[in-house]
Amino acid sequence: MTGGIVVLTGAGISAESGLKTFRAEDGLWEEHRVEDVATPEGFAANPALVHRFYNARRRAVRAAEPNAAHIALAEFEKNYAGEFLLVTQNIDDLHGRAGSRNMIHMHGGVFRICCAGCGGVFAAEGDVFETDKCGGCGGAGTLRPDIVWFGEMPREMERIYAALARASVFVSVGTSGNVYPAAGFVRQARAAGAECVELNLEPSAGSGFFHRAFYGPATEVVGEFFAKTLAAGK
Repeated sequence: MTGGIVVLTGAGISAESGLKTFRAEDGLWEEHRVEDVATPEGFAANPALVHRFYNARRRAVRAAEPNAAHIALAEFEKNYAGEFLLVTQNIDDLHGRAGSRNMIHMHGGVFRICCAGCGGVFAAEGDVFETDKCGGCGGAGTLRPDIVWFGEMPREMERIYAALARASVFVSVGTSGNVYPAAGFVRQARAAGAECVELNLEPSAGSGFFHRAFYGPATEVVGEFFAKTLAAGK
């Protein structure tokens, strides 16, 4: 990816589509303790609660639409001649619906479920319940949301770190800078020589590691930045 661009997106890019952001510092996500709905221990203790929580997330995402920031990234990817990788921490499908293609959902996706027994991954368009059985292993395994929870390893980390090591530009969009390992990507990219840019509503916890920053709503700053980047031919 020499001369390419790696973009990291967080909850802030989907906030203007009506999806609430997750803030680690207050410990709550949609009025639930994150320990109860976003950890393996929480699922083991109360799978019915966790399934209800993610059923509600699916309904919220289904009702949302990609906003101008999602669309701007997809348009940039389509028209950019260099290598481009979008890494999202979000579990929604708004980037995909906007048209992004070369993308990694490092925390999984809300419209998938997986089986703890056989490892199968299945689409989950509707509600899922703790009584549902896996069709791939005859119902022996427990079905859970295909989400990377706290204490679990995010997806495709080798590919992400390899891209960060080769990119000439790293852009972070709508992230708080509180959740690792994604919060450390800017340091990885900067150490490898990439220009690092923050596009956010406000300075993130890691704002000091970026070379440049543009603050404001994602629907405004993302389109403007990537239009100028495309025009400059970076």
